[in-house]
Amino acid sequence: MTNHPVRLDHVVLWVADPAVAAGFYERMLGLEPLRVTEFTAGEVPFPSVRVNEETIIDLAPLTLAERMPALPGAADSAGHPVNHVCLSLPSDAFDALRVRLAEHAVPMTDIGHDSFGARGKAPRNFYFRDPDGNVVEVRHYG
Repeated sequence: MTNHPVRLDHVVLWVADPAVAAGFYERMLGLEPLRVTEFTAGEVPFPSVRVNEETIIDLAPLTLAERMPALPGAADSAGHPVNHVCLSLPSDAFDALRVRLAEHAVPMTDIGHDSFGARGKAPRNFYFRDPDGNVVEVRHYG
């Protein structure tokens, strides 16, 4: 499966202070902080840290939970260690997944556009829940 097209894009963690959390991950694990200056200036909703060239961890403030537009009830995930997991797929697999989810009556959000992730802005993304209620985001890049 070394040529498998599914890749982990990012994981979102709820944190009390995103700038402090970014510093911790930088100091403890050597992860590169991203968008911390923009976050502290109020220009972006959260900073991130880079795990590798394809994967980041977003550090979302708990105060953002009540404004999460992903799915109804998404704010209920606040306080849990993980908000959602995001998978990056090729464009055709992204479209095929939406069809499969619809065929199985799995609720999903509308398609979003230009969402920031590990490789910059993704042209399209959407969210759905797995059978255990975990929120999954799927996106594709260019």
